[in-house]
Amino acid sequence: MTAPLSPVPAFMSPEAVALVLVVAVVIACARLLLKQYRAEPASRSRGWRIALLVFAQPLCAVLLYFALWPPTVPGEAGTLIVATGGATRAQADAARGDTTVALPEANAWDGVARVPDLATALRQHPGTQRVRVIGAGLNARDRDAARGVALDFVPAPLPRGLVELDGPDRVAAGASFRIGGRANEAGPNTVVELLDPARRRVDRVAVGADGRFVLTANARTPGAATFTVRLRDASQRTIEDVAWPLQIEASPPPRVLLVAGAPGPEVKYLRRWADDAGLPLRTQMSVGGGVQLGDAPVAFNAGSLARFDIVVLDERAWSTLGDAQRGALHDAVRNGLGLLVRVTAALSDAERRRLRALGFDVDAGRDSAAFQLAGNAPDDDAVRARLGPGTRDAPRAHDAVVEEVPQLTRRSLRVRADDSVQIAAAQDGAALGQWRAMGRGRVGVWTATDTYRLVLAGRDDLHSELWSDVVATLARAKPGTAFSIEGAARAGERVALCGLPAVQASVTTPAGVDVPVLRDPTTGSRACAAFWPREGGWHRLRSGEREQWLYVRAANEAPGLRANELRTATLALATSAPAVATTNTVVAPRHPTSRWPWWLSWLLASVALWWFERSRLGRRAA
Repeated sequence: MTAPLSPVPAFMSPEAVALVLVVAVVIACARLLLKQYRAEPASRSRGWRIALLVFAQPLCAVLLYFALWPPTVPGEAGTLIVATGGATRAQADAARGDTTVALPEANAWDGVARVPDLATALRQHPGTQRVRVIGAGLNARDRDAARGVALDFVPAPLPRGLVELDGPDRVAAGASFRIGGRANEAGPNTVVELLDPARRRVDRVAVGADGRFVLTANARTPGAATFTVRLRDASQRTIEDVAWPLQIEASPPPRVLLVAGAPGPEVKYLRRWADDAGLPLRTQMSVGGGVQLGDAPVAFNAGSLARFDIVVLDERAWSTLGDAQRGALHDAVRNGLGLLVRVTAALSDAERRRLRALGFDVDAGRDSAAFQLAGNAPDDDAVRARLGPGTRDAPRAHDAVVEEVPQLTRRSLRVRADDSVQIAAAQDGAALGQWRAMGRGRVGVWTATDTYRLVLAGRDDLHSELWSDVVATLARAKPGTAFSIEGAARAGERVALCGLPAVQASVTTPAGVDVPVLRDPTTGSRACAAFWPREGGWHRLRSGEREQWLYVRAANEAPGLRANELRTATLALATSAPAVATTNTVVAPRHPTSRWPWWLSWLLASVALWWFERSRLGRRAA
């Protein structure tokens, strides 16, 4: 590749020189023709001589112009090898390509040029038709430059440890949540534990043959909490600890209307659970003869039902509703209300027809079947951590005996619906309830009849978790007010904060520094702003009266997760990359050809013209 042209003064621009050369050519040609015209006919030069002299003037001018500014040609096509973090020299030597460059994350090697980013490498090597990436993969900084370029990826092996974690980043207080993941090179008898913010183990599972696992826990006090996923080998040595940030929100509790055809222990302990969970509950229980217990009766019309998020009633209360009340309930469900029908006895034909109108085809159900719930913790210590210290009126010792999970009963009802989803399941996999969408709301059928026995047996944690999942699944959806986070929240990388209102937002770092962020108007309705965190830990995002916690991982935190993120993103780019580079992405700049052939051609042409003008060739004799 030739060296770039030296800077020239403004008056020596290509346009100015071209104009001077055109004027000089016109003057030279005019001089030749005028001299030929004024000469005597007997002494005029022959026509071919004049034509050759006239043609030689612009030829010498063109050669001189190209000697000063040689024509440009596209860069040479080839394969560029890009070394990223984790790449080895053996990988670079094995990869076939024209040139090798190293990004800042790669190791320093002799004879390999380092570049600040992939876009710079593509500019320095114009005409690159294929990029072969070796190592961990491309950072977010380099992925935009890689789009539209033919891309190959030779990934480095993932490190041993946790490489995948998937779970919620926000959860309502009192709700349960799950964290799934995958461990690489786990080995036999490897286990994964979940520790709560107090470093108490709340769950423990064995890693499967494919390295995958699922952990469960409950969220308690609202606020920013940091759980820990711990990987242990067969000898119980800790392989890796990875933090799992969770924002526990004190969201408005769902408003519940509980209607029962008769009082009973199931209703009693449902009311106690709702009171302990802080759920606004209205209860209506019929005792016969038109007498009702509980709160003031609620009229089943559009206005009254709009004040609730879920209605829970049994088949007897369901049967006592009139057609108008049932129609109002159906309309309320289509507008977003949740409905749960508890089946506690054998159903009549009329009750089956009413359930069929809700989309459920049911049969059997005249008998009861025993079932048992699966324990939500692997050992007694995890159960005690889930149960907590109890209340002020009923404290629980940290070494209290953990009771066994009691046996419960359910109606042997077969529920069929093409679009139904299981609500909960027994230990043997039998469905305890199913739900389906109905307009904007959800309607479900519940077959368990005596879940209150869990509380009597000292396993109120299972009772609370079971009914929390049921209510959270069916209750009216609340409008989301949280900001959305796009991108991996990691120190040194850009994070997109979306859903910001029109007012200015700011982020408070762990050091207490407020960093203002401005909305990008090009993001439109997504209302996003960019933020580059410099340190790991909990950050607080504020915009107007809204605020939200944001956890940022340190640059070197969770290396397995980081390696898998880079690998997944780069593989996605390689999968969608074209077979050859397209012209609408990184355009290879054109570079000038060598000057010396043009200078030599101009010199030879000028010498030949000088000699020809002074020769007698083509002249007539005097």
